[in-house]
Amino acid sequence: MDLLQIFVVLAVAVILAVPLAKYLTSVYSLEITKQDYLFGKMEKPIFKLSGIKETPMKWKQYAKALLMSNLVMFFLSYLILRFQGDLPGNPSNVDGMDPLLAFNTAASFLTNTNLQHYSGESGLSYLSQMAVIIFLMFTTPATGLSICMAFFRGVTGQRSLGNFYVDLIRTITRVLLPLSILVGLILVSQGVPQTFGPTAVAETLEGATQHIARGPVAALESIKHIGTNGGGFFGVNSAHPFENPNGFTNVLEILSMFLIPAALPLTFGYMAGNKKQGWLLFSAMGLMLLLFLGMTYVNEKNGNPALEHIGLSQEYGSMEGKEVRFGVAQSALFTTITTAATTGSVNNMHDTLTPLGSIAPLAMMMLNCVFGGDGVGTINILMYSIMAVFLAGLMVGRTPEFFGRKIEGPEMKLIALTILLHPLIILIPSAIALATQMGSAAISNPGFHGISQVVYEFTSSAANNGSGFEGLGDNTPFWNISTGLVMLFGRYFSMFAMIAVAGSLWVKKPVPESIGTFKTDNGIFLIILLVTVLIIGALTFFPVMALGPIAEWLTIR
Repeated sequence: MDLLQIFVVLAVAVILAVPLAKYLTSVYSLEITKQDYLFGKMEKPIFKLSGIKETPMKWKQYAKALLMSNLVMFFLSYLILRFQGDLPGNPSNVDGMDPLLAFNTAASFLTNTNLQHYSGESGLSYLSQMAVIIFLMFTTPATGLSICMAFFRGVTGQRSLGNFYVDLIRTITRVLLPLSILVGLILVSQGVPQTFGPTAVAETLEGATQHIARGPVAALESIKHIGTNGGGFFGVNSAHPFENPNGFTNVLEILSMFLIPAALPLTFGYMAGNKKQGWLLFSAMGLMLLLFLGMTYVNEKNGNPALEHIGLSQEYGSMEGKEVRFGVAQSALFTTITTAATTGSVNNMHDTLTPLGSIAPLAMMMLNCVFGGDGVGTINILMYSIMAVFLAGLMVGRTPEFFGRKIEGPEMKLIALTILLHPLIILIPSAIALATQMGSAAISNPGFHGISQVVYEFTSSAANNGSGFEGLGDNTPFWNISTGLVMLFGRYFSMFAMIAVAGSLWVKKPVPESIGTFKTDNGIFLIILLVTVLIIGALTFFPVMALGPIAEWLTIR
């Protein structure tokens, strides 16, 4: 029954991904489409009011527009969080946020990470939930999808890279807003609150007074998953019955956060005029997903070896930190999808995963290309594809080509820097945290598990995921500053590097395909791509895995 549940959910996701990929191809087409007539009446006034001209941009213009718009959003969000106690929309009288916590929160939601060092129901006013959190939940995935489409256009040789502001607005109006309204209405029908009323006060059967937090939950919950955001309205995230009331909503949330990432590799195939290429990328990411899903499910189903040794029954698997209404299968699937799609939403406590079960979410964030978030994950798998082509070209003595464009020094330097930066911003801060009192003081479980807590926090920040081993006491100056900086580096360096690669490839003259051209849409390349990803990931991160979850497992088995 468990495997049937998992299979059905994944099958539905694949079925829905195909029409969505075709729709996304139309949305981001540089030609006039039917969507222009449908959504143009909404978008034209926005363009006119904002002074947006629908002219193509060079890659530097695209990057500058992205940076400037995101800087404005960051400062506005920071100010609202700092002074929310004095602003309207605060019926529960929540105080203004601490300066360093406000910095961390603004950076977190700006980078599509949604790491939370505060408790949602008590740390934010309704104004902050809507004007900062929900607002950024729309604009940051829209930013990721925009840069993804510009990259697609550059790699496949479209007539331009597009216009950042046009791509941003179209992503919101044509993709995120319609999907979030649909999902939000379904969630309301299932009992998810959507109200501006203050915290409810109820009297329990014992006569005590209970304060029940509520608010515009459904609006946040829908875009939280559609946009692969992940921040929870409540501190326990999607394990809370107000965010995730039943098994149906649990499946809906899994599909919501997986839908766009699953459609993007197929979208690339359609834009490139090569469906096989899109399905090859999808297959590479899908095989890695199934491998890690199997690892999590099997280890959680087998239970905790330490409990087995003392004779405690684990008939239903390791249920520590899991909701009984979801069980091991749906918890393992949720855990795998939320870290594969870098959403960060959780329906169980990742800190209580079995040691080997925790390897899968850690590994997927470390690789950061197993579907990934809205846009960035597909860019990363394409980056690995270019590297695989380059390595294969070196082995056969040919100048490597990708979609008819030569891969040369400038592109490979940017890709190499991007690949090197990801482990650096994970491992160096982790070492500092473990070696200093200001970092290690937050560890709630010393020993090997404490290493995992620290590494998970920085891995989640660097991959713009946002989930955490919540046993870590992370609302301190050290953790707020360090993770805030890691989130910003992890988001923007790779974005600017990849748009630079796209711009470099776009200006190159296409090379006609010949008998010696290395094919990138067949089984041989699929194997080369998987080996490239796994070897780089294994060589980089295996040592820290050995010190954390693997060592912990060896001590309890």
